[in-house]
Amino acid sequence: MSQTAKDFLTHCFAAGETIALLLRSESADRPAQRIVRLEQALAPAYIRWLAHENHAGANVYVAANPLRSGSRRRTKECIASVRHLYIDIDFDGDARVAALRASDVVPSPTVVLATSPGKYQALWRVDGFDFERQETTLKQLSIAFGGDRACTDCNRVLRIPGFLNQKYSPAHLVTVEYLSDSVWNPGDFHLHNAALPLRGISRPMQPGKHTHSEQDWVWVLDELAHGKDAVKLTHTLASHRADKPNPLYYAQRTVDMASARLWLLEGAPIDDVITMLELRRRSEMPATLCSARAREIATTANRMIARSKIA
Repeated sequence: MSQTAKDFLTHCFAAGETIALLLRSESADRPAQRIVRLEQALAPAYIRWLAHENHAGANVYVAANPLRSGSRRRTKECIASVRHLYIDIDFDGDARVAALRASDVVPSPTVVLATSPGKYQALWRVDGFDFERQETTLKQLSIAFGGDRACTDCNRVLRIPGFLNQKYSPAHLVTVEYLSDSVWNPGDFHLHNAALPLRGISRPMQPGKHTHSEQDWVWVLDELAHGKDAVKLTHTLASHRADKPNPLYYAQRTVDMASARLWLLEGAPIDDVITMLELRRRSEMPATLCSARAREIATTANRMIARSKIA
């Protein structure tokens, strides 16, 4: 738990920066806020104290952006710079995150936090955003991908992975997936049309209006249905999508999500689907990541199938 939290804070902030931590408990009259240097927050004793408070019922958060040195509050005026864009996805989470990852209008998120069952926070590490442009982009992201439209302020707090979400009984462990090491700039986000639909997920597409990623999805499904080797298909797709920030990751996920969908529709038990996905990628990634990834993909595919049956 402690290492997961330390890795996340180190990934998000630079040495010497001032960060704001927030501890919010249902039993307390008001949340407790601590404004500290990153190094203090990473100290073993401090992490143990946060873990103790978390197990006692406090939810643990960190401000998405660093604060000015010497700040005593977490107001907008105290924010030093725009470090992250973010989106809170609290409804239809698995489908919306899948749409976000496949989208051509935004780059790959830096981090995706699973904050509770079916709920997520996605972050992009950015540079070149002023506060006005950040707020505008956050609103466009929430409209395009169905996020919480109230979460568009620069002093927003995020859950820290490795700690428990105490709003649930039993408490839910907040987990993290790192997707990209890139730092994105305003030109990487193409959200000028703020009314973009959740394409391929919750709204039908008009004929001839499919995105490149949707065309990839249809093509991959067809190739797999005709017996195409999944590993070869992955490399072919990656070579054709050099425009993606991480073509191999995009291709692996697209092929594996399509495979999981087909296997489940054919009646394969979800545990067998997880095992087949693990076996396919075990030589390409660490065992722990491979296992967690396979379970997440199989679960997401299963939920998408169930949702389509209801619709």
